[in-house]
This record gives sequence, structure tokens and C-alpha cells, in this order.
Amino acid sequence: MAIAKAERLMNLALCLLGTRRPLSKRELRESVEAYLEAGSDDSFNRMFERDKDDLRELGLVIETVESLDGEIGYLARRDSNRLPAITLDAEEAAALGLAAKVWQQARLAGAASGALQKLRAAGLPEDVDPYEAHGALEPRIPVHEAAFEPLMLACRDRRPVVFDYRKANAAQPEPRLVEPWALECWRGHWYLAGFDRDRGAERVFRLSRITGKVRSRGARFTAPVPDVVTVRETVASWAGETADRSALIRLRTGAGYPLRAKATGVRELGDGWDELEVPYGHGLDAWLVEFGPDVVVLEPAELRADVVDRLRAVAKG
Repeated sequence: MAIAKAERLMNLALCLLGTRRPLSKRELRESVEAYLEAGSDDSFNRMFERDKDDLRELGLVIETVESLDGEIGYLARRDSNRLPAITLDAEEAAALGLAAKVWQQARLAGAASGALQKLRAAGLPEDVDPYEAHGALEPRIPVHEAAFEPLMLACRDRRPVVFDYRKANAAQPEPRLVEPWALECWRGHWYLAGFDRDRGAERVFRLSRITGKVRSRGARFTAPVPDVVTVRETVASWAGETADRSALIRLRTGAGYPLRAKATGVRELGDGWDELEVPYGHGLDAWLVEFGPDVVVLEPAELRADVVDRLRAVAKG
């Protein structure tokens, strides 16, 4: 049914875009095969009005024109439905190209590669490498959990889901009925933030602890969806991101703006480097590794050792 409707909408759109004069309902009915199969005029009229509204909701500009003899016609002028040419400067193209590279290890790798090819056609130079300047780490988001794709679709479509979840300190998984809000990658692990209906409260779930299949439910959300920034803060809190002391790092000038935003103190060292005092809590070593050679840990020694160990592991592959 969905395929038949999509084909009908496409045929109607092509008719409206391909004509140089307004077409009446009668002419459109004769041009679209699915309309010829309508059982009656009333059935066709209802179908046509729904299709016309759907096309307009999708963004197609359809004009309604009345002729001299009072007949109503419809057309979609190409100049009104043509998107402007996409122009990207080197920095914009590099940023979008980098975003596509992030998904190379995920199930979206095919779509990301296709998008990257379109970006190159729109002006992304073949030799643009956003990381070439400082040789930083290749950005990738690993997605090995089978729950990622169904949860991503459920977040997009605002559909509740059911899955079995095993807590870190539990021997057996428990069923959860969740209204999914957003997926967040935090320190190399994926988390789902949402509303747990059984507990009547906001919860965060680590995808690696979801067992079995994720099953969707047709019911609507019962709780309001918070702003995405609030979701990120929630994930950070539930993932154990609590700072109880400070760390001293050197940061390359002009780099690491997220670190600068978190810093409690900044001092210019000269020669292209700054010294930052940042909150030190669980997961800071994994975060610092993301900035590659732009960051050097000065103290404490245990944090420096953890970062060095992580970089060596990355270098070994």
C-alpha cells in the first residue's frame, strides 16, 4: 500500500511539473493510472485532494489557477520548485565531509559514502583532509550493537520500544518499556535517553547492555521530549561523568574549544600553546585522546599515563 501511494504521488508530481499550462482534475485523472482505477468520481476526488495536500506538505509548490471559463486547473512551476545551487567553501565542505566519515563503521556507512560523493560534486576537493593539518585521530563512531538501528528509527519516528536490559550489577535482564528520546555517543559508548514508563521517570540505557531484539510499539509518547542539550547532560551524568578534582593540560592555541568551555582556568604559554585547568573525573582520559596531538597532559601523573596508554593502543590499531 505504501509503495502504491508513493508511486501515485510521484506520478502526480511529474504531471504537475511537466505541464506548461494548468491541468484540470479530469486531465490529471486521465494521466495518472491509479486515478483511472478509482471506482467513482467521489473516490477520485478524495484521493486527489489527499495526494495534493501530501505533496504540498512535502514541499512541492502547487498553484491553483482558474481559467476564463471558470475551470480550475493545477500546475507546479519548475522555477518555483527548483532549489538554489549548493555552494560550499573549503571549510564548510571539509566539515560536512568529516561528518560523513564519522559513520564509516556504522550501518549508515553506505548512505554516508553516497552523501560524501555528493559533497565532492558540490565543491569538496579530493585532497581535503580535515585532520591533515595536525595528524589527529580519524573520527569514527563504532556501532556494533544490534539495538542501534531500531532505536535510531524509534527516536526519529517517536515510537515507544520494548527491550530486555541487564543492569551492571544484575544477573538477569529485565523488560523495559521506553519512550526513546535520543541516542548519544559518550566516551566511545552509545547510550539511549528516554522515559521509562514502568518507573515513570527519565532513564539512560547503555546499548551494550540491551539483550535480544528491540520491539516497537504503536502507541504515542506520554511524556514530553526534552531539549537535546538536556539529554546530553543527562547522559553525561548517568555515564558517571563526575569531577572531583582538577587536571592541568597544555592545549594548542585555537584548538579544543569544548575543553576551553569546561576549563576553570586558562593561561597563555606562548609558542602556540595554552595551559588549562580542567575538571578531572571519570572518562576525562578518553575525552582528551579525542583531541590527539593538540593536547598534552601535565598532571596528575595517573591521568597522563592513562592518556598515553590509550594513544598507544590506538597506534597499534
